[in-house]
Parts: sequence; structure tokens; C-alpha cells
Amino acid sequence: MAWIWLSVAGAMEIVWAVGLKYTDGFTRLWPSVITFAAMAASVYFLALAVRTIPIGTGYAVWTGIGAAGVAILGMVLFGEPRTLARVGCILLIVAGIAGLKLVTPQ
Repeated sequence: MAWIWLSVAGAMEIVWAVGLKYTDGFTRLWPSVITFAAMAASVYFLALAVRTIPIGTGYAVWTGIGAAGVAILGMVLFGEPRTLARVGCILLIVAGIAGLKLVTPQ
């Protein structure tokens, strides 16, 4: 169950990070509310996950999910560059996440 919580935490991190773009410096109410709620949910689910997953692994996977997800959505939603190098680096992040999952005892 801890890995599910960690996945949800990572997804919420993607939501809040992308949400920052829509808050316009926290001047727009509803995007700001959603962003703050996703921030709180992300940290809450991370806290649940690291009850059993080592903190180093949990934090690295959490940030990796967020970094890869936001980079992909940046390309899709905001027209950020879609270069081979960027995609390759995102794949390295995903490989690191998968590697940590494989080598972490559970």
C-alpha cells in the first residue's frame, strides 16, 4: 500500500507544480486553492508512504515522479521544447524511479 500512497503523492506533486502556472502568482483564487490543496495532499501521502518505505527512497521517487511528470506536461500544455535530449533525460529519471522500486525491500 505504501507504494500506492507514494504514487498518489507524486501525482499530487505534479498537480501542484503545474497548478503554480495557473495561479498567476497566487492572484487567482481557485487555481490557488487547488494548488494549495494538492500541496497538502502530496505531503500527506508522502508521509503515509514513508512510514514503511525508507525516507531516501520515498523522497527520491516522489521528486522523480514530480520532475518527470511536470517536464512532460510542460511540453504538452505549455509548448516547452520537445528535444531528444529532454526526453532522454526524462527517461533517465523514470529509470531511476524504477530502479529504486526494484532495489527497495518491502
